[in-house]
Amino acid sequence: MNRYTSSQKTHYQVLDGLRGVAAIMVICYHVCEGFATSAIDQNFNHGYLAVDFFFALSGFVICYAYDDRWSKGFTAREFIVRRLLRLHPMVVLAAATGFVAFALQGFTQWDGTSVSLWRVVTAFLLTIIMIPAWGNAAHEVRGNGEMFPLNGPSWSLFFEYIGNVIYMLLLRRMSTKTLATFTAILGATYIAADVSNISGCYNMGLGWTLAGNNFAGGMVRMLFSFSAGMLLSRTFTPCRMKRTFELCSLLIIVLLAVPYVGTTTNEPSILNAIYESLCVIVIFPAIVWLGASGVISGKRKSAVCCFLGDISYPLYIIHYPLMYLFYHWLWSGERSTEAIIAAIALLLPCCIALAYMAMRFYDTPLRTYISKMLQRSRQNK
Repeated sequence: MNRYTSSQKTHYQVLDGLRGVAAIMVICYHVCEGFATSAIDQNFNHGYLAVDFFFALSGFVICYAYDDRWSKGFTAREFIVRRLLRLHPMVVLAAATGFVAFALQGFTQWDGTSVSLWRVVTAFLLTIIMIPAWGNAAHEVRGNGEMFPLNGPSWSLFFEYIGNVIYMLLLRRMSTKTLATFTAILGATYIAADVSNISGCYNMGLGWTLAGNNFAGGMVRMLFSFSAGMLLSRTFTPCRMKRTFELCSLLIIVLLAVPYVGTTTNEPSILNAIYESLCVIVIFPAIVWLGASGVISGKRKSAVCCFLGDISYPLYIIHYPLMYLFYHWLWSGERSTEAIIAAIALLLPCCIALAYMAMRFYDTPLRTYISKMLQRSRQNK
């Protein structure tokens, strides 16, 4: 039993499973990106909203796990160590995998420009300490403006870390009433940002670069969903509901797979912003609530949720180097329909296998080893 809690806390298996479902949908979204010419004509269009769902889950889980510890001697140092231990080993492995993928592409940008080894090494080192690339920075090696060009999805971890720091310094100290007011203001800000078209195409697929409004957009996305998750955690009343995993999984799949809303002419539409705002402000919190209320019956379903939860973070953070290789193959010459279908059919199993191996043989053993080292260090003091 944890020294900061008086009883064993509930483990939300359904939320674990839903996190894995959302991670799989991110992969489907990224596969379809290889065939899109804009944010509007991509058929599988709203996969990036999975990040907002992840932020809401993070706020819910962190609040649930840590809110009651601070008054019992839990320190900021312990919180930081725990979060780094949970998140950062995979950040490092993803950067290393991205380095290898870039090497396999011949150290060239998408336009064929060669990149020196020292720039790629610099990109790797700065990625593992979460310093993003900006503008024409030397470590923006791929040439399309990504914060973390060796592993694009690390941008959301950048904002996750910011959210964790804000939670530690500010959000945890807020009363529930103050948090509710803060969340409402952030929700209004999210809607205003989306419908005012700060992205240029009436969506909130922002945060992956430092160009334009991306940093501000990423902060709004993270702060609202994280705070909404916290508010749910504080006000949530447990109730037993069956088949919530199936229902919520279906909702996530449908919501993220919906094409761009409101246009057939490849022109931006405010209806898409309204759709996104509805998903993020209303439906995602409802899914978190339903998932937290869910009861898993049967060993098979429990095993599925456990597996999906275990691989969800590794799957999300480490899959993109395989996407880089897929894009490189897809765009570097004429490919037959049969070859493309075969490549796509292999991608998801390969991503899942890579995530499982990373979790099983790297992340879990390393975190266990470091945890034991830290425990021995505390005992020796």
